[in-house]
Amino acid sequence: MILISIYLILILGVSALFFSSSKSLFIEKSLAILSSSIALVLTTYLLFLFDGNLNLFQSVTSFSFGYTFLNLNFLFGFDGISILFFFLSSFLIFLCILFIWNDPEFKYYSICLLIIELFLLLIFSTLDLFLFYIFFEAILIPMYLIIGVWGSRERKIRAVYLFFFYTLCGSILMLAGILYIYFTVGTSSIEYLLSYTFSFEEQKYLWLAFFVSFSSKIPMFPFHIWLPEAHVEAPTVGSVLLAGILLKLGVYGFVRFSLTMFSDASVFYSPLVYVLSLIGIVFASFSALRQTDLKRIIAYSSIAHMNLVVLGIFSLNSLGLEGSIIQSISHGFVSGGMFLLIGILYDRYHSRFLYYYGGIVHLMPIYSIFFVLFTLSNIALPGSCNFVGELLLLTGIYLTSSLTGIIAATGVVLCGTYSFWLCNKLIFGNIKISYTLKFADINLREFLVLIPLFFFILLLGIYPKVFISYIHLSCLFYYF
Repeated sequence: MILISIYLILILGVSALFFSSSKSLFIEKSLAILSSSIALVLTTYLLFLFDGNLNLFQSVTSFSFGYTFLNLNFLFGFDGISILFFFLSSFLIFLCILFIWNDPEFKYYSICLLIIELFLLLIFSTLDLFLFYIFFEAILIPMYLIIGVWGSRERKIRAVYLFFFYTLCGSILMLAGILYIYFTVGTSSIEYLLSYTFSFEEQKYLWLAFFVSFSSKIPMFPFHIWLPEAHVEAPTVGSVLLAGILLKLGVYGFVRFSLTMFSDASVFYSPLVYVLSLIGIVFASFSALRQTDLKRIIAYSSIAHMNLVVLGIFSLNSLGLEGSIIQSISHGFVSGGMFLLIGILYDRYHSRFLYYYGGIVHLMPIYSIFFVLFTLSNIALPGSCNFVGELLLLTGIYLTSSLTGIIAATGVVLCGTYSFWLCNKLIFGNIKISYTLKFADINLREFLVLIPLFFFILLLGIYPKVFISYIHLSCLFYYF
């Protein structure tokens, strides 16, 4: 009943916020933070209850309309992989609500955030293919509002249309594939489909249908056009959610469906994935080097990191898959922190143009410490969470194809190049008095948002067994 309780709490929180009086700001803030914090506490409790020694879906909850209604029996539960994404979603949404605490439109902002949290938790816990698709697409609506309504510039309309059409149109083929699966097999239960064997010809077409949808979410080359635009125009928490969670929907889809239901097709199409991912890594890394917008630099960095994750998934060994999951979780912490830091800077001056800044360390020393630490984490410094993920997945890629592993490793080198270039231009150098003299260092609320992210970056980097113990058996299941 814990899963159902989490869903009900979020639904009640959204309803109470929607019908609350616009004059009771304290009540609105209390409702939002209380709903999110209770969901986070219950999610953490589920994390502690999870038994990593069992390769089964756990905390399974069933809901059925009966056999007279299309034979639909909805199941919710999670394995070692989905529980980590479940926790990441609750954790980042809680920090986002804390970050927008003083926003004048807190009420409707927080309603969208709680709806996104509800949809994310349903996506990562549903064991029904139809429900997965419904929530997979439904999450576009609140994100559309966050970017389109609270975006920072006039180009936000173009950005939100790119985001909506790339991700929605990419999923039309997946809907056709789901309908084919349902009418062929007679059920949409993921538990049953994981043990069902499709013919090789069926797998090839179904794999492509799912691939277009998931690669648009990640996004992979050439479906990456929407992401930099969406990041630049989105408000800070919109960028945090895009990079920290929404990009992981494609990763989760590849792991949950492509590797299991279409395993032969995954092997068959792996050269295509290698080529597209390597192009994405190199292209995004060089593109980041020539950007002048702070958000756009981190956006292209996210594209490079996520394409590296896809390579690890299709390395077709458990080592690469474990590294990909760890890297996905790590990227949520690191990229979320980077976008929050850029948002803090934007709140103080309302510009993200890199050349307006310089010598921030002299005026914002605590901010500068956080920026350097998150930059070192972004380049996978040993002791940070990204190092663990990239080491595992690059090893898995190299074991499958040494040439692919060597080319993929250039992305790590290029990441260090543009990350240190950004850090040097922003933090060090001469103070640009006309632009930065009025800046104030981070306040207590911003500090409380950033410190938990850095805690998990260190925890996962120094003692990765905490997270690997959850996913180890689940990753072995896909290959043995």
